[in-house]
Amino acid sequence: MKVFLFDLMHYKVDLDPFKIDGELPTPLGKRYFDPKAAVETFAEHLDAWAEMERVGFDGIAVNEHHATPYGLMNSPNLLVAAAAQRTSRMKILTYGNLLPLHNPLRLAEELAMLDCMSNGRLIAGLARGVPREYRIYDIPPGESRARFDEGFEIMRRAWTDEVFSYEGQFYKYPEISLWPRPVQQPHPPIWVPVTGSKESIEWAARVDACITPGITRGVVREDMIRYYAQQQALHGRKVTPDKLNFMADAYVADSKAQAVKEYGAHYAYFFNTLMAYDHQKKDTGAGYYSKDAHSHLRQGAKGTFAERPTSNREPIALDQVAQMAEGLAWGTPDEVAEKIIAEADEAGMDTVMLVCNRGSLPQEMFLNQIRRLGEEVLPRLHAHKVKRVPAAEGL
Repeated sequence: MKVFLFDLMHYKVDLDPFKIDGELPTPLGKRYFDPKAAVETFAEHLDAWAEMERVGFDGIAVNEHHATPYGLMNSPNLLVAAAAQRTSRMKILTYGNLLPLHNPLRLAEELAMLDCMSNGRLIAGLARGVPREYRIYDIPPGESRARFDEGFEIMRRAWTDEVFSYEGQFYKYPEISLWPRPVQQPHPPIWVPVTGSKESIEWAARVDACITPGITRGVVREDMIRYYAQQQALHGRKVTPDKLNFMADAYVADSKAQAVKEYGAHYAYFFNTLMAYDHQKKDTGAGYYSKDAHSHLRQGAKGTFAERPTSNREPIALDQVAQMAEGLAWGTPDEVAEKIIAEADEAGMDTVMLVCNRGSLPQEMFLNQIRRLGEEVLPRLHAHKVKRVPAAEGL
């Protein structure tokens, strides 16, 4: 298996003291922001990524969010540029650039530069994002799908055509020949997170992108993988484990109880403060999902991100975290490795993205997790090979 670390890069300062009636002010104004803390956040995470390469991780994954302490990666590409200079072997995954919010030609140029700067180590993850990002950028959520499809076609042609021109619904370009070009040909690998909609799966199969199917294990993930395999078959391709990846919460300790004791409060803070900030349940984004978006799933939208409430719920208590930990890869190195391998085999996914620093974990704890995972868990994961995709069999 290949092992990445997914780093959300939360703002490092505890924001709970600023809550009013249990919630952070929205928007969270300038007076709540400490530039020194941001400087430390960026420096500490870049140091951690260098340590990841030293202990054997295969890659680092960074994402994009706006106007939120949930993550300070407004531009994942800036962080990829920095990471490319701190590392020499690891893959660097943007997961992902929110394509509908950006000029696609500019994005194609930046990713080509990054592939050169990293000597061909870039994985170009693309995503649509969540409705709040569209509200911030004042782009109608109903345009998301069309902007994504048109944007990628422009990027693909910019990367691969000798010279191209384009005239579409949102963008128009005269004759252009991209400079620089990507190191990887015809372009860097494309990955896309799929949270439920069939159109995203169909697009991924059409361009032969790797997918992250769903958020958690279960029937929804199984349905996504099956539909992806059906769509890949229409293009004459068979789904193999290297086309699928998943995220897994991991924390190594001397016991599961010790993991809960050390990590539980940080994990609860992630959901109760960072995840809850400025995510209103009513903020569904009119038109973001088509009426048939979940028709390929046996349960419809149930269990997908579209149905999952992000706020308007009771805070998670520490005793609830202990219950949640029973289903997570927390505990001894053997427990962590066994839980991850079992999930990988169940779904047929040969790449895992570990999340081990939710809730602004202090730097010394983050580095300790990187080292323990690298030394005590990665060897077992690297030695394991996922050989089949159960949901894709018999099609």
